[in-house]
Amino acid sequence: MTGLHCEKLHEEFGATITGVDLSKRLSAKVVQQIQAAIDTYSFVHFPSQTMDDAAQLALTRQLGEAEPSHTDVGTVNYFGTIGNVQSDGTVLGSTDKKTVFLTGNNMWHSDASFKPVPAFLSIMCAYETPSEGGATMFVSLRSAYDRLSTERKQQLDPLIAIHDYVYSRSKVAPDAVSPEMAASLPPVRQRLVRANPNTGVKNLFLGSHVREIESWGEADSRALLDELTEEAIRPEHIYSHVWQPGDVVFWDNRCLLHAGAGYDADRFRRYMRQTRVSGACSTLEEAA
Repeated sequence: MTGLHCEKLHEEFGATITGVDLSKRLSAKVVQQIQAAIDTYSFVHFPSQTMDDAAQLALTRQLGEAEPSHTDVGTVNYFGTIGNVQSDGTVLGSTDKKTVFLTGNNMWHSDASFKPVPAFLSIMCAYETPSEGGATMFVSLRSAYDRLSTERKQQLDPLIAIHDYVYSRSKVAPDAVSPEMAASLPPVRQRLVRANPNTGVKNLFLGSHVREIESWGEADSRALLDELTEEAIRPEHIYSHVWQPGDVVFWDNRCLLHAGAGYDADRFRRYMRQTRVSGACSTLEEAA
């Protein structure tokens, strides 16, 4: 990577990259290098960046089409706030409805897998981070797929999973999803096994949004999904990212699961901003 320095973070995935200022418009060559790093490492960490919302949105658009937030029904908003600090500087405690809703992020998931075209890339900029807790854990579903036997891969490759936002968020609270949001996000069909379009490398596509395997019963679906997830998230496969102010992180939702480790919102301030790059098509239209 000419001009950029890359250092691996975990045996299975992840890299820290230095030597680039993400707040400025990137050259086509640097964008190409970053896109190649995403395909190779899945998780890319850029420390000590100076960002704001305008720079983050411009960066997002250099990597693809910015994806509107699903939580703002009827409006177009490209940002999500991860944390308890609000735009006016006020801080929400642990019992606030918004804080409780965000605890859904502590389940292992892939961002926006419940959309007909699931998200490709998440971009997170950290501004204020707690001194205790608040890490985000990641695992590679590419590595998880690689560890399967040939027979198991052959069984899983043709399966279709049903991803359902209402199902996953109802685990947080029965009324976590408004009727308007539920109507805008009906259950969708996704491949259980995907392939990177640039490399052809396969991975599982799992997470808390997956309700069931199509045409399987509930018990058999949960047994398979829980088994695959539990194997994928064994401690030795986890990279835990401890956020620092100035961190910018890209992660590939096509092949990573992530989960928040939680923090005490009554003691600490947390302010991070997330944007996403849209996927290219439904997983059902991807090459097998």
